[in-house]
Amino acid sequence: MTVSVVLLCLTQAIFFEARGEPFIGKLAVASVIMNRVADERFPNDVCGVVYQGPTYKTRPDLPVRHRCQFSFYCDGKSDEIDFTNQSARESLLVAYLIASGMVFDVTEGSTFYHAIYVNPDWAETKTKVVRIQNHIFYRWETSNKKIEEEKSKDELRKSLKMN
Repeated sequence: MTVSVVLLCLTQAIFFEARGEPFIGKLAVASVIMNRVADERFPNDVCGVVYQGPTYKTRPDLPVRHRCQFSFYCDGKSDEIDFTNQSARESLLVAYLIASGMVFDVTEGSTFYHAIYVNPDWAETKTKVVRIQNHIFYRWETSNKKIEEEKSKDELRKSLKMN
C-alpha cells in the first residue's frame, strides 16, 4: 500500500493521538489539524502542523522531547504504524475523508484539544467548544473576532433600546 506523505502525517497524528477513540474522536483530532492548516497562526501544511515544535540547534531534525504540539511526535517512541491494526486502518480512512473534504468539522473550528485527565494552562485562554469522548476541544479566537462580537452585541442593544 502506498500512502502519500500528507496522508501519512495526518494518519500518524490521528492514530497516535486518538487510537483508542471511536470514529468521531479520530475525526475530531483530524479536524483540529485541518483547522490549524487554515489558521495563519500555524504552519500552512498538514505535515508542518503535525510536526510543529522546537528542535535542537545542533540537530534541527530532532524535536525537543515533550515540547511538540502533538505529543506523539516527540515522545521518544517509534512513529511507525502497523496497518494490520484496525485502528490504524480507520485512522487512514479518517485522514483520507477529511483531506478530501468529504466530512464536516465536528469541532466547530477548534484548533486545540487535550485529554480530559489533564488541565493545561492554555485552556483558560481559549473558548471551550465541545467534549468528544476523552478529549475537550477549544477554539483560539482572534482578538478581532472578539471585538467584532462585542460590537455586534452593542449594536443589538442599541437597536433594542431605540424600538
